[in-house]
Amino acid sequence: MNSCPSSTVTVVVIAFNDAGLVGEAVSSALAQGPVVREVVAVNDASTDGTGRVLDALAAVHPRLKVVHRARNSGGCGTPRNDGMGAATAPYVMFLDSDDVLPPGAADALVTAAERYRAPVAVGACVRRELPQGRDVPWVPGLYTAGEVIEQPVDRPALVRDTLCVNKLYDRYFLDKHAIRFPDGRYIYEDFVFTARVLAAAPRIAVVGDLVYVWHVRRSAARVSISLDRGDVGNWHSRVEAHHEAARILGEAAPELGRASKVKFLEYDLPIYLRELAPDPGYRAAWWTLTRAGLRCLTEADIAAAGAQGRWIARLLRAGESPPADMDRLARFASAPPSLLPPYATGADGAAVWSEELPVELDGMATMPVAELPVAVEVERAGRSSLRIRVHDLYGRLAAAGADTARLSFLPRDGGEPALGHPVALEAAPADGGWTAELPLRLGGLAVTGRRRGLRGMQAWDVRVVVRCADGSSVQAAPRPRGDLLGRRILPSSRYGVLLAQPYRTASGSLALRLAPGAEGALALVRNRFGRARAGRRPGPRPG
Repeated sequence: MNSCPSSTVTVVVIAFNDAGLVGEAVSSALAQGPVVREVVAVNDASTDGTGRVLDALAAVHPRLKVVHRARNSGGCGTPRNDGMGAATAPYVMFLDSDDVLPPGAADALVTAAERYRAPVAVGACVRRELPQGRDVPWVPGLYTAGEVIEQPVDRPALVRDTLCVNKLYDRYFLDKHAIRFPDGRYIYEDFVFTARVLAAAPRIAVVGDLVYVWHVRRSAARVSISLDRGDVGNWHSRVEAHHEAARILGEAAPELGRASKVKFLEYDLPIYLRELAPDPGYRAAWWTLTRAGLRCLTEADIAAAGAQGRWIARLLRAGESPPADMDRLARFASAPPSLLPPYATGADGAAVWSEELPVELDGMATMPVAELPVAVEVERAGRSSLRIRVHDLYGRLAAAGADTARLSFLPRDGGEPALGHPVALEAAPADGGWTAELPLRLGGLAVTGRRRGLRGMQAWDVRVVVRCADGSSVQAAPRPRGDLLGRRILPSSRYGVLLAQPYRTASGSLALRLAPGAEGALALVRNRFGRARAGRRPGPRPG
């Protein structure tokens, strides 16, 4: 990495009632080295000790400037705009008070921006789940390290990266195009800011370096905006921000506007649907609000989306109130999607959602087997095995010759799956589909995790891979049934003791925590303690 010789970056840090974390954020910005001319910390009228912490840091760090707002803005846009107003360096970056910039982030971004004369430079970002420390890449596969995107219309998928914090911006470019965040209590302000940036058609330089660590505290007493999906007002704000972003992008380039609408159907809508609160009043309000939000989409917009988003949008448009099988719809919104029976057909024999909502599931007959939303249910069969039930899907698996099934364990930290042994499927003629009893060798899985560097507690997503006689295969996320979710303490010749804790993910599928030996058990206890005690306020941003 080439080091930029001049102080060319202002890092804007926004903070509200985050006295315990803001110091780490500011320190990570100052630690970027001489490339950072100044850190502008905006205290949004905090009522705790945030202001005092910032003033104490400024007293010993001349590069730190503190802006104290007299009145809380109610959002993130206004303090970020204040920070830009106080900035003096040619480039600006943004940092939330509970996140950090990894070493070398600013240097890497500035070097790329100046080398390619790009008004915007972007790098890798990870969502770090705390207290576990698990890193989840943000928009993986969207960028290629070292590439230069001449204009966003050349890559419409860029609309999927709505973050402002994993990028460096040329301040002259922002000023020239009057690009600022929405002021006041505007949730998901990143959506609109990013749309304004892309609409101005900048050249974008991409670096392979990790440039932002986004801390995710799901068990905090006050969760971040992106995780506060139990409030229908949060969804309303997201829909409104999406509409405004799509409008801005569509006026600049129709391709970007449509890509934004497709992103809403394929990403935003399923996230909220699969975590829908069970309260009937909430569901009715959510359904009405979402149907109204879809009015700006044309049929061509919906047709451009993948099957999951396309079918969900049409179901919402077809029914004025939530259907009786709302839980089935929420399950279908999971990742990967899973469509539980019954499997209804229309008068012409085409696949439809249900008799109540006969919305055609277009493309079902020709969809590749690997993309089918196959449903699998799983329950405990014995001490070391699981019984699965694979539902056929409009005869598609039968036609392909469903043959065997095996367990697949995906490490939640990323990496290659650990595969179980394939077992022949047995037909279940009573109501169609197949069953199988799959071996569950937890000791062997723990050993595999240790060999791959997973220390302490291991976390695995469980999948079932169905292979067919025609050579095709499909991977499904099994839905747990019965007493499968009880914790188990198993003797282990290698570790002495092995703690196994099956659990249901937010989307309803099966996952597994393994804690081998004393070290693993201690990690599991620390994880549970941290989740129970976490109470910090995360910085709000879109998810």
